[in-house]
Amino acid sequence: MAEKKIFFEDVNVGDNMPEFVTEPLSELQFVKYAGASGDFNPLHTVHAFGEMVGYGGVIGHGMLSMALTGRGLTDWLGHKAIKKFGVNFRAVTLPKDVLTVKGTVTNKYEKEGRKCIDIDVLTENQRGEKVVMGNATADLPSKS
Repeated sequence: MAEKKIFFEDVNVGDNMPEFVTEPLSELQFVKYAGASGDFNPLHTVHAFGEMVGYGGVIGHGMLSMALTGRGLTDWLGHKAIKKFGVNFRAVTLPKDVLTVKGTVTNKYEKEGRKCIDIDVLTENQRGEKVVMGNATADLPSKS
């Protein structure tokens, strides 16, 4: 599949990225992520442990919610465009949560011959809770 091309000239400050919406998250997905990340904390993998500590079951890894936020950005801009990406974790993800990634272009500039945009990103669950807030910088190709 060809890499998606969003050009610098087509993006302006204030533009919103297309929303990215996940499928409902599952306990199995949390366990698979534990295997991929090597983080087998029982809070993410053992339902009874999550109940014991007051979450009602397992919760998703923060880095999984960050990865899904990143997927929203790369689905929009392509895998090669993102040069910087950071987040703050605000809420836990639970099984059956559906996450929506949103973003707004906050800056557009040229730096050292690169054409860059800065994006504020927000990922919310279906309850309207902010799960992840952050920002990214992308280096976009030019039409010229």
